[in-house]
Amino acid sequence: MRLLKGGRLLLLLKITLGLGSLWMLSLLSRPKTSWDPTYFLSYSWLEYTDADGGPETACNCSEILRGERQALEQAKLLTLTEDFRKSVHIPDEYYINATKDCREFKLSRKYLTLPLSQEEEDFPLAYSIVVHHKVQNFERLLRAIYVPHNIYCIHVDKKSDPSIFSTIMAITSCFPNIFMVSKPVSVVYAAWPRVQADLNCMADLYEASTKWKYFINLCGQDFPLKTNLEMVRMLRSLKGGNSLESEKMPEGKKSRVTKSYKIVDGNIQGSGKAKEPPPFNLPILSGNAYIVVSRGYVRSVLEDSRIQTLIEWAKDTYSPDEFLWATIQRIPGVPGSARPHPKYDMSDMHAIARLVKWDGHEGSLGSVHAVYPECHGNHVRSICVYGAGDLKWMLKQHHLFANKFDMDTDPIAIYCLEKYLRQKALAELH
Repeated sequence: MRLLKGGRLLLLLKITLGLGSLWMLSLLSRPKTSWDPTYFLSYSWLEYTDADGGPETACNCSEILRGERQALEQAKLLTLTEDFRKSVHIPDEYYINATKDCREFKLSRKYLTLPLSQEEEDFPLAYSIVVHHKVQNFERLLRAIYVPHNIYCIHVDKKSDPSIFSTIMAITSCFPNIFMVSKPVSVVYAAWPRVQADLNCMADLYEASTKWKYFINLCGQDFPLKTNLEMVRMLRSLKGGNSLESEKMPEGKKSRVTKSYKIVDGNIQGSGKAKEPPPFNLPILSGNAYIVVSRGYVRSVLEDSRIQTLIEWAKDTYSPDEFLWATIQRIPGVPGSARPHPKYDMSDMHAIARLVKWDGHEGSLGSVHAVYPECHGNHVRSICVYGAGDLKWMLKQHHLFANKFDMDTDPIAIYCLEKYLRQKALAELH
């Protein structure tokens, strides 16, 4: 680190003397007119270390990330211990009480409250996060992706327990660039309301700021694989393009869009009626609920009359989130779109939006038919809920985010990943 002069040296001495918290508070209140590299000093307080305490520190994350067997076996045994599971759990009451003093909450939880680089500040992102339970999962995700120049819309399922809503509201109220969606809906798995939740956040984000460049939608069990700076650089390289799964609809899924479905008692079921063909003879493509798209794509979703017609047509289909965004991506004239020709098809492994392990595509390392190695956690709805043993492989992939993570399945996987990302973000400063 280069030598600091005058007042900067005094600040460094204050940190050394254990007065860093006071210095941090004064720094936060200091007006900022342009990015200043001397702000780097503040972030030494934001590195996750063993000194923070917590039972996860019994694990050696460096060895876990290298895939060393002994470290992984120790971590696995630890996660099976009931006392360990209880000790890593943060109850909702903690967040309610801690957020009564927002400044202290952000300091104690080590949120990045200043930009780490001018490059990142000049390229803000917009996030939609749909949540229905597991507040601790949500808060760990939020902390991992939070920077003050991005903007975040949070959608809490209307049918969630009121305590979930009030806890998440308490957390978001501490940040000026995070807000609750203006029109929450009751989300139904595989039905239209799941799409509507993201649409409502899209509209709120579009109206809230004209500065953000890309939109990313998440759920509470996602976690990043890249630092914010890495994401910014990868998104810049898209040159206005979008990155999402969009490929030919498999035969086994075609009934999802040729037959009509409806919600009955909170669940989706077939109506027995055939649907009209899609409007404008649009080819319906298969995709994923999670996307990385430009502001122009979002503008088209909200304003293009062709897309509005497609949206109305899609409201009685099955799992519309798994074809709507993919289909819009192939409509001519949509910013960042690709031609509908099969040569432009993109699989989930080539898109950067989301890394997901489906159990039907897993296999041993030596298998020529497996898409990815076997899951080290467990499966929910055929999706791998990651364990610590998945991290080495995951960090070699190009995706921005991965799904699913769960504190109840493997808290060490989340701990080691967030520690790795924070250390990497701070190392990028030098």
